[in-house]
Amino acid sequence: MSEKNQSQNTENLGELLKIRREKLAALQEAGKNPFEITKYDVTHHSSDVKESFEELEGKSVSLAGRIMSKRVMGKASFCHIQDLKGTIQVYVARDNIGEDSYKDFKKYDIGDIVGISGEVFKTKTGEISIHATSVTLLSKSLQILPEKYHGLTNTDTRYRQRYVDLIMNEEVKDTFVKRSKIIKEIRNFLDERGFMEVETPMLVANAGGAAARPFETHYNALDEDVKLRISLELYLKRLIVGGLEKVYEIGRVFRNEGVDTRHNPEFTLMELYQAYTDYYGMMDLTESMFKYLAEKVCGSSVITYNGIEIDFGKPFERITMVDCIKKYAGIDFDEVKTDEEAKALAREKNIEFEERHTKGDIVNLFFEEFCEKNLIQPTFVMDHPLAISPLTKKKPDDPEKVERFELFINTWEMCNAYSELNDPIDQRERFAKQEEAFANGDEEANHTDEDFLNALSIGMPPTGGIGYGIDRLVMLLTDSPAIRDVLLFPTMKSLDGVNKKNDVNNTASEA
Repeated sequence: MSEKNQSQNTENLGELLKIRREKLAALQEAGKNPFEITKYDVTHHSSDVKESFEELEGKSVSLAGRIMSKRVMGKASFCHIQDLKGTIQVYVARDNIGEDSYKDFKKYDIGDIVGISGEVFKTKTGEISIHATSVTLLSKSLQILPEKYHGLTNTDTRYRQRYVDLIMNEEVKDTFVKRSKIIKEIRNFLDERGFMEVETPMLVANAGGAAARPFETHYNALDEDVKLRISLELYLKRLIVGGLEKVYEIGRVFRNEGVDTRHNPEFTLMELYQAYTDYYGMMDLTESMFKYLAEKVCGSSVITYNGIEIDFGKPFERITMVDCIKKYAGIDFDEVKTDEEAKALAREKNIEFEERHTKGDIVNLFFEEFCEKNLIQPTFVMDHPLAISPLTKKKPDDPEKVERFELFINTWEMCNAYSELNDPIDQRERFAKQEEAFANGDEEANHTDEDFLNALSIGMPPTGGIGYGIDRLVMLLTDSPAIRDVLLFPTMKSLDGVNKKNDVNNTASEA
């Protein structure tokens, strides 16, 4: 677009915005300020009317929504209003709502929010509609929506102005309605199995339970530095110690890391812990829950993601991490005895590592390089190296490995589970190794948590625990390509003052 045309568009836009404000001023001067209205009695939504047309035909209903289109034709007009559940046509005639009201209606703009009362009928073309007996302006839109046929397409604007995205893109609204249903069904699934939902602190002295860099802040009232939690684990285990045998929490966690299609620094995690079971119990529960969610939310145990069918109805594959590497990289790490041998293999295969890394770290790097990309159908990858699992029970018959699994679907890690370490002496030794790793440059290492160790010393029963990334689960069940598509307000780089002004007007420029 030439500078001249761009300048002209900006001037036109400014004039249109000015006209809307002038309309509001005229309404206020006439004692019809829409912003003074405090309520409107809604009896039905658009889909209610359409789905129950035979029952409602000829009856009076009241709806409220945003004007998305408008066609004025002398003494009668049509408009479409959009509410939570869809859109519906409204027939507005001067003789039915009165001459003054009709004059006001003709001045309403696309984007204005109105209340409609009237009778349900069907037009000659067969469209279910409302024959308005009254139209009430409930809120004046002072901004201009994108042109409806092209919608809001600029990705950056969609994420920054999600409120406009929800108005203009029906599939976006559907995704977030579905997200709410997914979380509701998770709660139903766990509640039916005797789990208790709890809440634990977000601001913590020690951000443990995962390998991640925390956000740090300062608690003024206590004059103490604190961190935003990176996991839910250590507090939930304290509750297992306290005798709450089945607990779960769905909540936000915060990791000071990068942003990409599967990562957002602020995201939703669910963790659950169950006394008197192990990681096999967590596998059984997870397999049942994923099948349940697919059937409840998607209507089938077979879903499609990015054109690929994923079957939750079949038993999930179970494979050890070492066997998975053997399958896809042709290397048997059970035959590798020392850290130096593992590093030599990494050099041979051009796997980057740090000198502080042990054989266990190298095993994990090989898995990430050679295996993850092949794990499309649901697969439990089991028995991780001890070195990368500081909170997990060792396997009794192979103390270099632990009773841990990660579930992979569509190449993504979907959850991480353990037979939880409940030996306070062993746990203290693991924390010491983590402190050593931190001192050697591992910023994601855990720190010693004395109160947690004290809790373990009180006595924690054998326990299975698991953490699920809710956002990735929603991505999978809604066929969404990026994590930002399932977060209402994803993390975005802030705009400077000039760009902020431009961004406000960017909505209208999408027209």
